[in-house]
Amino acid sequence: MASTPQRPNGLAYKDAGVDYSKIDPLKIAAQRAARATGGNLAHSGFTEIAASRGESAYVVDAGDFLLASITECLGTKVLIADATRGLTGRTYFDALAQDTLAMAINDIITVGATPISVQAYWAAGSSEWFDDAPRAQDLVNGWKAACDRCGVSWGGGETPSLGGVVEAGTIDLAASCIGIVRPKERSTLVNRLKVGDAIVLLASSGIHANGVSLARKLAQQLPEGYGTAIGDDRLYGDALLDPTVLYSPVTEALFAAGIQPHYIANITGHGWRKIMRHETPFTYRFRHIPPVPPVLAFIQDQAGMGDVEAYGTFNMGAGFALFVAPLDAAKTIEVAKAAGVEAWNAGVVEAGPKQVIIEPIGVTYTADDMHLRA
Repeated sequence: MASTPQRPNGLAYKDAGVDYSKIDPLKIAAQRAARATGGNLAHSGFTEIAASRGESAYVVDAGDFLLASITECLGTKVLIADATRGLTGRTYFDALAQDTLAMAINDIITVGATPISVQAYWAAGSSEWFDDAPRAQDLVNGWKAACDRCGVSWGGGETPSLGGVVEAGTIDLAASCIGIVRPKERSTLVNRLKVGDAIVLLASSGIHANGVSLARKLAQQLPEGYGTAIGDDRLYGDALLDPTVLYSPVTEALFAAGIQPHYIANITGHGWRKIMRHETPFTYRFRHIPPVPPVLAFIQDQAGMGDVEAYGTFNMGAGFALFVAPLDAAKTIEVAKAAGVEAWNAGVVEAGPKQVIIEPIGVTYTADDMHLRA
């Protein structure tokens, strides 16, 4: 794996308490146990789509359509919002609501699903959290706005007070989502991906909600913390809180335009390594990379991160990857831009070992750099 120089005191994700070499083995063990439960669907008349194991959403065959489901949590971004509120006066919980829903919705659409309903899980450290009316209302308003943007129904949820489990004064935000793949031919889990396919990258809005623990760790080392001015003259905390892009309007528009993605990857934890999530070994070669959002460029510089660590942790400007037929690449970009999302025909699928080659920065990730499947 190629690398660029990194300062001796540079931060890595594991320095912030997130070490995927420790987390991923549990995920794999859970996948093995979960796979053994697939037969329990027999009594319902449903069957699982085995290819969805290890993907971003679980899919079952419901007869006339496929049913997809996912549960995701936001993570520690709420702590940045609480700290930055004192600097700007904003609660940011409308943006955090969008972040939380994006974590679930952006995953479920990778299998070709249309998201149809979501459930909320808001676990506070104490009942007093809900006394802050502006913050609570921003959360509600942001949640509804994101649902409307993606055309999903908000079914309900759970709002427990978990003193002793969740730290007092804060809240853990999570969402589950149900989606349908109809017609079934929309599924991306049928091995359409092939050599020569174009890789269209969709722009991110910034850090989204991955790598946030490292961003928080860096704030502790900055003289002005979240009040530090970054390259575009914004405050560090404010820039970190730009909400995650909701990509379902793009995928729905693509299907409406008659474009069938051969595969889709949500670039979240593990950064650009997620691009090689497909089970079949392919080489993913990039000759173009999107511009890096100022907040991510600031983090990479201030944390002393080499490109290997940065692109293996953050989205670095590319929040989503669409693998399409070469002749569909230009139309895919056009559709994405019409939906308000910048896009680039950035790479190609090649025959070869499973790896991601990012030529402009001389970085290569191999299959040994990511373990997500049992």
